[in-house]
Formats: sequence, structure tokens, C-alpha cells
Amino acid sequence: MTVHLSRVLVTGGAGFIGSALVWALNRQGTDRIIVTDRLGTDDKWRNLGALRFEDYVDADDLFDRLESGALGRFDQVLHMGACSSTTERDASYLMRNNFEYTKRLAHWALKHDTRFVYASSAATYGDGSAGMRDGESLPELVALRPLNAYGFSKHLFDLYAARHGLLEHIVGLKFFNVFGPNEDHKGDMRSVVHKAYGQICEEGRVRLFKSYRSDYADGEQQRDFLYVKDAVTMMLHLAAARRARGLYNIGAGVAQTWLELARCVFAALDREPVIEFIDMPVTLRDRYQYHTCADLGRLHASGFERAALPLKDAIADYVRGYLVPGRRLGDEIVSPETKPETKKEDQP
Repeated sequence: MTVHLSRVLVTGGAGFIGSALVWALNRQGTDRIIVTDRLGTDDKWRNLGALRFEDYVDADDLFDRLESGALGRFDQVLHMGACSSTTERDASYLMRNNFEYTKRLAHWALKHDTRFVYASSAATYGDGSAGMRDGESLPELVALRPLNAYGFSKHLFDLYAARHGLLEHIVGLKFFNVFGPNEDHKGDMRSVVHKAYGQICEEGRVRLFKSYRSDYADGEQQRDFLYVKDAVTMMLHLAAARRARGLYNIGAGVAQTWLELARCVFAALDREPVIEFIDMPVTLRDRYQYHTCADLGRLHASGFERAALPLKDAIADYVRGYLVPGRRLGDEIVSPETKPETKKEDQP
């Protein structure tokens, strides 16, 4: 009997979630993967070092090679490629890179009967006043008001997909606050876990933004924090669940405070917490989410039952397993701590 092994296209595959996705596919035994990205001048290329894949294609060359047939067919297109900066002010760039590129790739996948899963964002929910339920009905989507141009670029494709019937065939993932290995190239867009680790190592303290709402004390602003290993597990479940279609929240389903998160980083380093509150930049104050929490009803209804790793355990795994030894996903497989000993009879 012939065993069919999936062939997968991963866009943004050198980035944070994209490289974690390739890592998770490798762990499932899949290495028939084409990775596409724009590597630029940062160090995200390092995220690919320990991963297994067939080929790398620059994002600007992808459509020429797809449409010529040079890349062959795929079972799945997992589209993580995007500008993910919530402070990006060039809205025209975001429209080209996040909206138009996704439209074109989605239509290519549907034309070729290829499963299409793409990254949306919890930033589409704005301040949360319209709820954070991942329904894909047009009235629900139209009611959302993103707070920044990045969120709007993601929201615009969700709307386009709903209006043109694409959501009946594809899957969109509304990622909440994801953190974990392979994010160090992201600059200011790194998670607070990564930033807190650096601040503790350098200064022995963590700085958090003050609150500018009377109903939230300093540090009590809440987020749904999700470990990247859990995020890609959820994603691969939805990619494989052929009946799944539409929009799905990808989060832990629990809202926790920045103070809780900071204390977990200190605990992972066996240090007593030292936390300072600083002014939030004026440019962020009117565009800041004070509470996010993923409604996971649709994800659970799709058959996914595994609970996310508790925040304390996830941060301990990240800090002790990756940040302290300076590893990326995949490096742990061949690290001195985990590499199997060579038996004497196997030695030359």
C-alpha cells in the first residue's frame, strides 16, 4: 500500500509562528515542505537552521513559480507570511503585503483544490466592545473596529473572504498573544516574556506600562497568553480537520494580567519579582487593548480538546529550555543535553 505524505507550502516560514509550524510538521514526520519568506537583514534566517524542508523560495518570486507549475502541487498552504507590526504606519504597504497577497494566494489554493489556512489576528477585535467571538457571519465581522492599521489589514481580508464565500472553504486563525522560541528577531514586536527576560538579566527588574483606565490598576491589564507550541498544535489540528472552515480563535481561553506574566518569568529564573511601572507612549494610549480572551467554542466544536499549557509551565519551558541556553526550535534535538550517547560498538 502506498502511503501518501503531505506536501506543504508554509509562507512566512522563517518567522516566529511560521518556523514553529515547520518544527511541528517535522515532529509529525513531514519534511516535504516549501518555505517562503522575505529574509531581509535581520536574523530570522537562523530560525531555519535546524529545520527540515525541501526548498526555500523568496516571497516575491512565489507566484511566478506557483503559476508556472515549477513548485508542483501541495496538499496544504499554511499562510503565515505578513507584516505583523501593530505600530506599522504605512497602510499602503500593509494592504499590499497582508491583504492583496493573501487574496491572491487564497484564490490560487482554491483553484488547485488545496487546503488553505491563513493567519488572521485578535487585533481585528479592536477594543473588544463588539465581543471576541470567532463567528464568520458578515454582520458580526462588519461590527468589528480594529485599533491599528495592522489589525485593519487582517480584518479586511476576513471581510473579503466572508463576502465572496471563501470562508466556506478556508480557515482563518485569530491568534491572540503568542509567545515562545524563535521570536528574538521581532524587535519591539517581541513578546513581553522575551523582553522581561532581557530586562531581568540586564537590570534585575521588569518594566510594565501604567494603566490609563480607572477600571484597571497598573499591571492588571489582561491578555490571553498562548505558548507557540500550543498555537501550532491547534493550527495543525484545524488544517487536518477537513470539515473545519471559517474563523477560529487561537488562544488559551484564559485572560491573565501582565503582573502574572512578569512574576512567572521571575519564577522561571528563581528570582524575586522587581516590577516598575512606566508611562505608556502617547501614540499607543488610544489604541491599546486592555482585555483580550479567546472564546474557544468553535475550536472545541471542531474536535480539539487539548488544554493549553498553563502560563507558568509554558514560560518555564521557554525560559529554561530556550532563552537561558540560547536555543531555537529544533536545536533541542541535537543539543549536548539531549543528544544520545554513542555506544562503544558504534564508534570507529
